[in-house]
Amino acid sequence: MKTVDKIDREVLDFILAVSRSSYPKEFAGVLRAKGGVIKEVLVLPGTLSSEESAVLRLHMLPIDPSACGTVHSHPSPAASPSGDDLLLFTKFGRIHIITAFPYDEKSWKAYNHRGEEVILKIVG
Repeated sequence: MKTVDKIDREVLDFILAVSRSSYPKEFAGVLRAKGGVIKEVLVLPGTLSSEESAVLRLHMLPIDPSACGTVHSHPSPAASPSGDDLLLFTKFGRIHIITAFPYDEKSWKAYNHRGEEVILKIVG
């Protein structure tokens, strides 16, 4: 699959809105990409959410070659990955997004599977 280096503006707006509406609980989903652009967020059945964490039931993910990583929110202003986040990054996907309070265009970051920050260009 092509390198994912862009995110559709509507998808980013959706992620930020869901993060705000879930606060103070964490939101989590699976990212789907087409042609190197993140185009959708898939919310998996059985996802658990609390003020401390969100648990994705990855076994509920359908066979989907467009699934490229994860997105989740932090109820704090820190968009840096935790140890548990880094462990997830190494096990599933190539691109991961973390949103942080106050869930605006300046309070999110993207990471690769090694936990290194990457830049996603906003398109659309």
